[in-house]
Amino acid sequence: MNSPFNYNGKTVFVSGGTSGINLGIAHAFARAGAKVSVISRKQDKVDAAVAELKKNGGEAIGFSADVRNYASVEAALKSTHAKFGEIDVLISGAAGNFPAPALGISPNGFKSVVDIDLIGSFHVLRAAHAFLKKPGGSIIQISAPQAYTTMEFQMHVCAAKAGVDMLTRVGALEWGPLGVRVNSVVPGPIEGTEGMARLAPTPETQEAVRASVPMGRYGSKQDIADACLWLASPMASYVTGVVLPVDGGWSLGGIAVSSHETKKLLTAK
Repeated sequence: MNSPFNYNGKTVFVSGGTSGINLGIAHAFARAGAKVSVISRKQDKVDAAVAELKKNGGEAIGFSADVRNYASVEAALKSTHAKFGEIDVLISGAAGNFPAPALGISPNGFKSVVDIDLIGSFHVLRAAHAFLKKPGGSIIQISAPQAYTTMEFQMHVCAAKAGVDMLTRVGALEWGPLGVRVNSVVPGPIEGTEGMARLAPTPETQEAVRASVPMGRYGSKQDIADACLWLASPMASYVTGVVLPVDGGWSLGGIAVSSHETKKLLTAK
């Protein structure tokens, strides 16, 4: 499938880019002509993602890096810069999640999610700054509706993602004078993702979520990728500091994840 966007000669770096929504974003930029670099913790997943991107015609490299480790993220960005040049688009998408009631989260479990989602996002932004195209760089963080909508069994994620969106806003404020834009994309319920499999694990909960979306359907990975292609493009050159829901209207007030079926599953553990 051809892309209506042209990223020929551009360099795109995707953290967490070896699976799910983030891999879909990497494929979209590769189809649009970009040189793509992906990172995640496991080398086998990195190798598989890079092979898949190349098989579909993209120019791609990848590195094993844990976003909780600043030095490993910085090394991957430095290697990407050495191979592909200045980074035009940075997608910060690494995340962790598991459903649990507040009293069921261990201190280590809470810290783990905050370390990946919030501290990891800071590491990616902070380390990337030296390698971004200035002016002209675009940073897009993949956030979550938990950043601004309370959800049962998601206290850890709500806290972490709220922080991520503030990283976006402060980054936009501080780096705007350098010509670097920073925005967040907030996926709603996206079909075929690990996150939705965890939050809506039964046919009953899946249908409850679908019914709570004003547009009446789950989103696709391509829906999120298209939003990123637009945000990173010249058509959005005056857009920064934005937290953009791409959710079919889900965040307007009808969010349903913690149905009775989900509660029974979680409280039975």
